[in-house]
Amino acid sequence: MMMFLFLILTVYFATIGYLIYGFSKIKTVEAIDLKPKTKFTIIVPFRNEAQNLPHLLHCFSKQHYPMDLFEVILVDDDSTDGFRISSFSFPVSVIPNIRISNSPKKDAIITALNRVTTDWIITTDADCVVSENWLLTFDNYIQQNKVSMIAGAVTYDCDNTFLQQFQQLDLASLQAATMGSFGIEKGFMCNGANFAYTKSFFNALNGFDGNDKIASGDDVFLLQKAMAKCPEKVHYLKSKNTIVTTNPLTDWKSLFYQRVRWASKTAAYQSNFGQFVAIIVFVANLGWIFSLGLGIFGLIPIENIILFLIIKFIVDTILIHKTNTFLGNKSHYLVLGSLIYPFFSVGVALYSLFGKYEWKGRQFK
Repeated sequence: MMMFLFLILTVYFATIGYLIYGFSKIKTVEAIDLKPKTKFTIIVPFRNEAQNLPHLLHCFSKQHYPMDLFEVILVDDDSTDGFRISSFSFPVSVIPNIRISNSPKKDAIITALNRVTTDWIITTDADCVVSENWLLTFDNYIQQNKVSMIAGAVTYDCDNTFLQQFQQLDLASLQAATMGSFGIEKGFMCNGANFAYTKSFFNALNGFDGNDKIASGDDVFLLQKAMAKCPEKVHYLKSKNTIVTTNPLTDWKSLFYQRVRWASKTAAYQSNFGQFVAIIVFVANLGWIFSLGLGIFGLIPIENIILFLIIKFIVDTILIHKTNTFLGNKSHYLVLGSLIYPFFSVGVALYSLFGKYEWKGRQFK
């Protein structure tokens, strides 16, 4: 048994180490000295976001970018909170979502694309805020690179409560895996809250065809299609200027369902490396829980369990620390979070295989 646990830990250690190496390979981009040229359409799907949308639109109005070079399309997915748009110095429109699949967000993007006149599109979420140089940095990167799709970073605006810090640690690990995988040219993950691509590239990939029965994954599945077909056109923009900040959830049930929604698409990954990472993370967390149970019943020495935990904690901490340094976050509750995370992660993974979850007041399988 100990040999099996040691093997799991060795593979896990090597995998996370590989991602740490990949993270370090991606260069940070900060230069924004080129004259703006790119025309963008920002697509924001939303449902009952009357409290959050004004903050996002205010961020757009503060962009250090010519107002005639971007427009905003807000896609209303059957909201009931009475959101009304104000007047802005940039073009902004609100259109109703046209549902054609099991995925409201994919439908919203398709609905907006039918009205898009620019080639470059950026998607974000209604509960996000962006920096003043968000568009300018994307533009400068596009001018300097032959690229058709760009992924960017997302973080939380957290207080010091354990619930919010736990979410930050979890998201930091996902961001680390995202950046690390791009650094080793095996990108398999991104976040639709900070995702840019050309309309022509989207059409060349046949958009969301093949994944429209899965409620989530408007970002990941499109990215994996792109990586399989034209990896040289897909980049990660590692810049503090383009970090998008969103709000953490306010209760454990909502957090659990959100992570279940994210995990539910893993089985449909087109990326073999992505599936391998997901499996080894699951097996390592399950292995630690299993070894803890064996230790409680005296079937294996407790010092072996402690060693297992310490080694896993060290390699996880290195990766999370690197990510949080880039994101500008501090790692609170790291030890407590590391003890709880295996149970949370395994629970989410198992539930995503069989259970239903709620999202925006709707139920999905």
